[in-house]
Amino acid sequence: MKLIELFLEELEREVDRSRRALQEVPSGKYDWKPHEKSMPFGYLADMVATIPMWITMQIARNELDVAPTDGGQMKQTRKETSAALVEALDESATGAREAFQKTSEEHLMTWWRLLARGQVVMEAPRHVMIRDTINHWAHHRGQMTVYLRLMGARVPALYGPSADDEAFR
Repeated sequence: MKLIELFLEELEREVDRSRRALQEVPSGKYDWKPHEKSMPFGYLADMVATIPMWITMQIARNELDVAPTDGGQMKQTRKETSAALVEALDESATGAREAFQKTSEEHLMTWWRLLARGQVVMEAPRHVMIRDTINHWAHHRGQMTVYLRLMGARVPALYGPSADDEAFR
């Protein structure tokens, strides 16, 4: 199996899991945090919805500066409903699928850089950065499901059973 096929299959599994988690997002909880040092729930849910966009950038661009010295930043639009989050997931996943379909195995072997204020933070072959992004996505989705539990919302079964979802029983 080639890398592109492997990544496309994994993308589909993770999109499905993310969709199930995002469908449980309660309205009116955007600013909710379990602790003062935690990120707001809505920001976290938005990341889960849009992380596939990172894959698109890792394929289409040679680098990304997450904190450019000119003060520009990637803007996150506030999504207040689970429907808006699922729509954002579908859009970002479509972009990632299209990027994979347009790229080559050789291109995935070329290097990609993550910068902050013009300084290299991480540098690795694109396929390594994409794998790290998928792991990062799973991490934040797991974090989001903990927030769901703490808020008293339903937690879907994702990789195994959940107290709220008997899909694996």
